[in-house]
Amino acid sequence: MAQSFDPAAATAAYLAQLPPEAHARAAAYTQGGHWLLLWGALVALLVSFLIVRSGVLVVLRRKFEGRRNRPLLVSCWIGGLYIVIDAVLSLPWTIYSDWWRPRQYGLTSQAFTGWLTEGAISLAISALIGGLFFAALYALIRKAPRTWWLWSGGLTAAFIAVGMLLAPLYIEPIFNKYTPAPAGPVRDEVVAMARQVGMPSDKIFIYDGSRQSNAYTANVSGLFGSARVAMSDTMFKKGADLAEVRGVVGHEMGHYRRHHSLWIAGVMSLLAILAFFLVDRLFAPACRLLGGDQVRGLSDPAGLPVLSAVLTVLFLLATPITNSLIRIAESDADRYSLVHFNEPDGLAKALVKTIEYRAATPGRLEEIVFYDHPAVGRRIQRAMEWKAAHPKPAPKAVSDAAARAAFIGRVVVFPNMPVGMDGIALRADGSWFERHDFGWSKGRYVVADGNLCLDDERGARRCYAIARTETEWTLALKGAAPVPVKLEAI
Repeated sequence: MAQSFDPAAATAAYLAQLPPEAHARAAAYTQGGHWLLLWGALVALLVSFLIVRSGVLVVLRRKFEGRRNRPLLVSCWIGGLYIVIDAVLSLPWTIYSDWWRPRQYGLTSQAFTGWLTEGAISLAISALIGGLFFAALYALIRKAPRTWWLWSGGLTAAFIAVGMLLAPLYIEPIFNKYTPAPAGPVRDEVVAMARQVGMPSDKIFIYDGSRQSNAYTANVSGLFGSARVAMSDTMFKKGADLAEVRGVVGHEMGHYRRHHSLWIAGVMSLLAILAFFLVDRLFAPACRLLGGDQVRGLSDPAGLPVLSAVLTVLFLLATPITNSLIRIAESDADRYSLVHFNEPDGLAKALVKTIEYRAATPGRLEEIVFYDHPAVGRRIQRAMEWKAAHPKPAPKAVSDAAARAAFIGRVVVFPNMPVGMDGIALRADGSWFERHDFGWSKGRYVVADGNLCLDDERGARRCYAIARTETEWTLALKGAAPVPVKLEAI
């Protein structure tokens, strides 16, 4: 294959699956999104200016201080109310950028009332969490006025970690329904993949992402025990086959196993230290520029719009850095999927379906500055180069007699199984059992017609095609790549 297979031609063939007008539409949406970054920052600066000049936070601060002078509580209330006021003033822009524009491009079918309701719920959560964060931040400013910005990195890291830990348990279920992948070929394949890389097999979910978006997507969220991989139902509404599932879920497993969320959070915390250091230096001139004559200084929570304005400019300028950080993690997850599951065509087929909201072939500078994922064209090219360099072995079919002699009375062990999972034990009497991370499974099995078929007590069946290379036995679910297995004595 390495000599006859042309990665560039294969990449071009995948991109050609979409007509030119679809690529043009994707480019228009993507490049328009680049401008949204600038216009969104200008809207944020305008809103900050209006809030400062109105003096509303100064009035609220005086009112709260007049009742009971508790700086921590005052900062919490002002922080939460500022988030609400900012969101209300920004609402026309948010409607355009987050709902109307995606709807015009067919990327959401959500009704405006549903979008607005979810936005209100999200705002309430943000106000609560933001109020707590700002209370802690202003406490640092009061206690350590010279070095508060240095301690802010730890504060940011703590809030990010707690948010990541709790989001899958308490926040995400508010907006979507998450269910384990139902019994069938997809679940069987995902469970086998999880066993192969030593990941708990009860951490794979499907959620009703089509409620908010028509985008073909999956994600990993959570931290430690709450971490999970979730596939949007849009994947299956757009015809994802087992090869695509392997490519996409393998990518998300890469995020999970490589702890990308943790090191991204760590780098973001370091960037927060730098950002707050610059806020410490720039707050006074920015306050004068915005007309904050009644703001008593950096430690005054009524100056939150000034702090927000400075951060808006800083993070706009840092866009290439933050995007590159995420882009590196995405490339690493692609490689993890290819290394462990060797499904380059499945990954490529899935990537083609994401072009509608992320143009496939940007210039290199555009990609570095604006893309938080590698360009689809480059990702497919890398997958095809991997395919050329790592052709899949071609296991040979074996007779049922040879398969029975090898498998019966043995434990089938998949690669990298986690602690607590012993493999599938095939007894000589035709029964099987398996201990795994969420209990026991057992039932009857048969080796016939080149397949190992397992029937469990609930009536579900999964079948693996049995084959052998020169050195090892392999099992493969229908439509999936063969997985090497070890056969051990019971």
